[in-house]
Amino acid sequence: MAEAVLIDLFGLKLNSQKNCHQTLLKILNAVRYHHGAKAKFFCIMCCSNISCDHDNCELETGNGLSALLREFEIVSNPSMAASLYTIKQKVDERNLSCIKVIVPVHRKTLMKAFIDRLFTDVYNFEFEDLQMTLKGGLLKQSTEVNIITSQELEAIQNEIETYLRSLPALKGELTIITSPLIPDTFIHGFTTRTGGISYIPTLSSFNLFSSSKRRDPKAVVQENLRRLGKAAGFNVNKFYQIKTDHANDVWIMGRKEPESYDGITTNERGVTIAALGADCIPIVFADPVKKACGVAHSGWRGTMLGVAMATVNAMRAEYGCSLEDIIVVLGPSVGPCCFTLPRESAKAFHNLDPGCVRLLDSPNPYVDIRKATRILLERGGILPQNIQDQNQDLNLCTSCHPDKYFSHVRDGPNFGTQIGFISVRE
Repeated sequence: MAEAVLIDLFGLKLNSQKNCHQTLLKILNAVRYHHGAKAKFFCIMCCSNISCDHDNCELETGNGLSALLREFEIVSNPSMAASLYTIKQKVDERNLSCIKVIVPVHRKTLMKAFIDRLFTDVYNFEFEDLQMTLKGGLLKQSTEVNIITSQELEAIQNEIETYLRSLPALKGELTIITSPLIPDTFIHGFTTRTGGISYIPTLSSFNLFSSSKRRDPKAVVQENLRRLGKAAGFNVNKFYQIKTDHANDVWIMGRKEPESYDGITTNERGVTIAALGADCIPIVFADPVKKACGVAHSGWRGTMLGVAMATVNAMRAEYGCSLEDIIVVLGPSVGPCCFTLPRESAKAFHNLDPGCVRLLDSPNPYVDIRKATRILLERGGILPQNIQDQNQDLNLCTSCHPDKYFSHVRDGPNFGTQIGFISVRE
């Protein structure tokens, strides 16, 4: 059963005939009858040329229609993108996922195209035809759309992008944290959670990853990324991020791309590479001599599998980088104050260095993945002074600072994501 019901009257023009209102009353009563037991949200979507205020609304007339409409939220916006995004926010506020869409047959394909771009697989949509064969043509429909052309799909995408660009930044200004170790030869930085348009609490506001399990669609993440590219000065059309497997595979750009990898290296100018992080460490690598760079995603598994040195070794093998020239900066991650592992897993860190583990005899000892990463880098030959893991912003525990960083440990499965990124300037 639907948790939310949306009736699409967008683009339809209601006339003032009495039997038109009677037909609407019949439709709305049927919706309430069939879905009233479970549905927690009822909404009518209409075009902005329909006035819906209580003093002057074509919908609100006698015969019980005015009273019934009070049980429906009316969303009236000048564009489909604005209307559906507003409805999505209202659905998300109520944490609803099952949505019934009652839509005219000629608009179903169009509606699905918008929904595909503004919602994710978290939501379950069911469609029902809104009967248009009303006596006397009481609902005057716009031109029928049965097949959407590539040009129309592009127009839908442009409408969504234009609307999302108009939205204000949430939770403060966009912030990029940089390292003084990395010279201006490179564009680089680490993001925080402020300055984006993601509004769901655990994703707000500068979430930079979309998946089928989260409520942020790709369109929202792309808008956040566009704002980052504009602020940092890189081309978002040449942006690549790791495909996490929590292992140690590295993609050397220019070679065949693996299905998954936790490191990337490149020496191509103007190409930006990025590592995700939300407790795991996003690591950035730079060689100012060979003008090559890399990124790695290092969680506890990747740390012990040596993903950091795997990235270093890829840079050495592919670009001729020297160990003494490579700079490594560790981005924000969960600290040893908040990160625990089962004792058997923690023992591997203790064997690396006892200083990486606290309370080893407990069922779930505290583990310092940052310290372990530094130890492995130094043992691999990276100069200690070329590793930055301490910074007033970068070494803050992601779990302890909800105002600044996203955290899986703190927020659970619907967590947001920050990134570390780098590119060689063109």
